[in-house]
Amino acid sequence: MAVVQPFPALRYDLGQVGDLSDVIAPPYDVIDANFQDQLYKQHPCNVVRIDLNRAEPDDASDQDRYVRAEKYFRQWQSDRVLVREHEDALYVYHQEFEWEGQHYVRKGFLARLALEEFGQGKVFPHEQTMSGPKMDRLLLTRACKANLSPVFGLYPDAANEAQWPLEQAILKLTPLVATDHLGVVHRLWPVTDRAVISQVQALMHDKPVFIADGHHRYETSLNYRRELQARGELTPDSPANGVLMMFVSMEDPGLAILPTHRLVSGLPELTSEQLIDVLKPNFAIEPAASAEEAWELMAVDGSQEYFGIGTPKDGKWIMARVTDASPMAQRAADQSEAWRGLGVSLLNKLILEHLICGRYPDAQPTFKYPHLMEEVIAGVAQKQCQLACLVNPAQINHVRDIASKLEKMPPKSTFFYPKLLTGLVFHTLT
Repeated sequence: MAVVQPFPALRYDLGQVGDLSDVIAPPYDVIDANFQDQLYKQHPCNVVRIDLNRAEPDDASDQDRYVRAEKYFRQWQSDRVLVREHEDALYVYHQEFEWEGQHYVRKGFLARLALEEFGQGKVFPHEQTMSGPKMDRLLLTRACKANLSPVFGLYPDAANEAQWPLEQAILKLTPLVATDHLGVVHRLWPVTDRAVISQVQALMHDKPVFIADGHHRYETSLNYRRELQARGELTPDSPANGVLMMFVSMEDPGLAILPTHRLVSGLPELTSEQLIDVLKPNFAIEPAASAEEAWELMAVDGSQEYFGIGTPKDGKWIMARVTDASPMAQRAADQSEAWRGLGVSLLNKLILEHLICGRYPDAQPTFKYPHLMEEVIAGVAQKQCQLACLVNPAQINHVRDIASKLEKMPPKSTFFYPKLLTGLVFHTLT
């Protein structure tokens, strides 16, 4: 069962910091060194100083970054830059954005989710995690004793019933508003009405939750709880039994799973004719006039078995539709039929491993992962790769079907845009 709990968040006092836009940041894993410096300069209390404290020249060890993060976090509480909510609340969270000419408003709510071990409850991951980011997040959690960024969770709700009481509750309330560096508008409303909270909890009670983003943060919370338990410091009502999560219905009209295309290097300099010769045993091929036409055809079709592929050597594009996927049974023998049917799986296993590397055994494919068509077009024009591959995004039913079997989707299968902000609310673990 999904045990959704309200909690009294720590939040920025706008009387102290001014514009909320100046103190928020995207998640740590999309901040490079230049952007980190920009956020440092943006405001002395920008959350990056906690969530991704930078190394300093006189650091004795890497641990100093976590010590500084903890110092900032405690000092801001002492100075009442961060203040605690007076009551338990759920936090309605809207994100308004544009993507390639289309307008979206994604709606959800922030709450504490009671932690469950994978495979023992109704919380399902869909991506693999890496040890380095998990250790980084664990060191930060030990230092600050808080969830600084939310995990992104999806749940099935055909009629969007769980979100509806919260939407009614905020009709006459004024939101907190922040605009991020990409122009996405984020709005937040605390809801403390106990009747509304109870209604949402009841509606969420039997729903599975699928982690869309933040797998490292969820697993870190599990690891931190295990540490407290091993030391005898975990009580049944400890906040560390839960994790900060954003809940969005799989049927929310503003939920967009956007494409992650591939620029593939490490291959021979193939012409379109050579590529067609390689693909023709397993694909039906037709020409496309341009990358834009290829993507338009794919978007209308929507199939996971339909690809647009450009060859920078001659600047040509083709459309390729799978006619024989039988090699996938051997290439991905340990995976489910649903996994083998994903576009990214077919690209990796059938096109690249089976056909291209089968023909050119010295090939060693490496990838860049553009999301925007303009990035793909620029990559081809500048000959940054040997192949440009357009891939239709996985859909919610793919996430649900694969994750519910406790399978992990291939890397870069899903791109849930926009990212959730860090700094809107903090969930303390003490």
